[in-house]
Amino acid sequence: MHDKSGKGAADGSSAGGGTAAAVQNSSHLNGHSVSPNGFNPAITPAPPQQSDTRVPSPVPDPAAIIPRDQWGGKYEFLLSCIGYCVGLGNVWRFPYLCYRNGGGVFLIPYFIMLFVTGVPLFLMELSLGQYGSAGPIMVWKCCPLLKGIGIGMLCVSTLVCLYYNVIIAWTFYYLGSSFQSPLPWSCDAIANVAICANRTVGNSSSERPRTPTEIFWNEKVLGVVNSEGLHDPGPVRWPLALCLLAAWIIIFLCMLKGIRSSGKVVYVTATFPYFVLVVLIIRGATLEGSLQGVAFYLTPDWSRLANAQVWNDAASQIFYSLGIGVGGLLSMASYNKFDNNVIRDTIVITIGNCGTSFFAGFAIFSILGHMAWRKGVPVGEVADRGPGLAFVAYPEALALLPGSVFWSIMFFLMLFMLGVDTLFGNMEGITTAVLDEFPNLRRNTFHKSLFLGGLCFTFYLMGLLLVTDGGIYWFTLIDSFSTSFGLIIITLFMCIGISFFYGINQFCQDIIDMICHCPPWCSKVLIYFKACWVFCTPFLLLFILIYIFLEMYNTPLHYGSYVYPRWGKGLGVCMGATCCLQILIWAVVAISKETGSLQERFKKAIRPLNSWRVNNLNSAARSQEHVEPELVEAPYTVTLTDQDFTAMTWEMGSSA
Repeated sequence: MHDKSGKGAADGSSAGGGTAAAVQNSSHLNGHSVSPNGFNPAITPAPPQQSDTRVPSPVPDPAAIIPRDQWGGKYEFLLSCIGYCVGLGNVWRFPYLCYRNGGGVFLIPYFIMLFVTGVPLFLMELSLGQYGSAGPIMVWKCCPLLKGIGIGMLCVSTLVCLYYNVIIAWTFYYLGSSFQSPLPWSCDAIANVAICANRTVGNSSSERPRTPTEIFWNEKVLGVVNSEGLHDPGPVRWPLALCLLAAWIIIFLCMLKGIRSSGKVVYVTATFPYFVLVVLIIRGATLEGSLQGVAFYLTPDWSRLANAQVWNDAASQIFYSLGIGVGGLLSMASYNKFDNNVIRDTIVITIGNCGTSFFAGFAIFSILGHMAWRKGVPVGEVADRGPGLAFVAYPEALALLPGSVFWSIMFFLMLFMLGVDTLFGNMEGITTAVLDEFPNLRRNTFHKSLFLGGLCFTFYLMGLLLVTDGGIYWFTLIDSFSTSFGLIIITLFMCIGISFFYGINQFCQDIIDMICHCPPWCSKVLIYFKACWVFCTPFLLLFILIYIFLEMYNTPLHYGSYVYPRWGKGLGVCMGATCCLQILIWAVVAISKETGSLQERFKKAIRPLNSWRVNNLNSAARSQEHVEPELVEAPYTVTLTDQDFTAMTWEMGSSA
């Protein structure tokens, strides 16, 4: 059928018709011509009358093609991505890292990491998903050797979904408790009068005084005082288990109809947090001591720039807040129209996300400044790390505000919206990958609903471990290692694979092909992105990876005063290793399927499948187009079957 150069043999085609057929067989995606395998060979149009001399190819039955959903509009996609990126990390993690790393000076490495690693990798994921119109696994038809990257993304996303909804369950618990007056963690509550009066709890005078919010968090919500550590999880806390069940039911209902339902939900969930943040900033600015908190937030400590920890924290926050390497961005972009301007979306979403983090800092630190003024302590001593900041410091600050019940309800409703949007993206990455592998699920609504329900219920059962008395220890373990070195390795291989295996020039051309009328600024900015993908981003990722390994070896993992045992830390390392080892495992599988020497196998395994360029089947008009296998110009692996040379029928799984 094909010679070694990948060109179709002319034996079975009529004379004089090859050139015209080649012109007609370039896929016209949303009015833009893209050659079936994307190499965009120079084609000389033939006279129209010659087009009738082609040997007819069987046209696939349109009814057999299973179309993918599409966003109802570009604003649904933008809001979904903003909601996915703007999460709990913007509210508590970014402000904490700012004052831990020198205040306003942290913004310098933060924005450097944003523009050198965050924005380029964000654009790479959006472009891959939109061009291939496929999820994290199927999209690697562009380079079969790297299919393990998609599997690794799926593993990371699974770990994140497992623990992230527990945060939403905690939020539900606090939201329900906020309807009590006075708030159960405030000094006005009868049970807390003695605690606030004595300012100490415990048998020893040397023990650090605990506040009502800490007691409520540790005893009423977590029950961590009843557990000794990882080895002693204890019984399930059923109030939290019911909150977790409610959280998964809400996620299931919002995702039941795919992006058609979740795309409408984000109009509320993605905009409501901004309303609450504006209100909190206005209210916080009127509080006594608020300027002290804002000054602490913005005052730089220039000496901290020489600390590698500052740069590592900046990079980790970029990955954490933008959701890079988890598969959610890639999946959401796969439902875009082919000609959507991904460069514009990337700039809007990334700048909007990081601007939200900076904006949220004013709301948080104005309240923390007021709380420090009330307590008579420095601002740095009233905030805690991780969930403790969102569920200890903030409730305590809210309890000090006039109308505390109302503000508490608003705050935890905001946290709920932030958490749900982020979980939408992570769940979309998992469901899209599975639906791409089993496309018949898209057609059968009942089976799709059954799969989604089973997935949510499985996550619920696994999450019960995290709502036991010792669940916070397991939560911290998964949180620390699920998005650690494994995620960095996945994104590093994605960057190297696209730049050097798939081809950086080809990838940039793909982006230009998608933007039908590419403005001049788009072409110029791609030069910058090309430099980042080839050199700057891999170099910085390697630096971060080396630092993570050094820090992981020298620094013990702990939650509060509890230091994790070696076996617990080893278990966390295994979680991260399981995710990144998928790259090696599936690369070996891809090479083993080829023939020839090891070098020949490798070269064949990095070549795109011919169906990669015609995978975008979103419109009904394109679903009736076909590609004649003898005219596709691209190298192929020798193990492809005849069926695979007809791109549309390859997608349907029917014989050519």
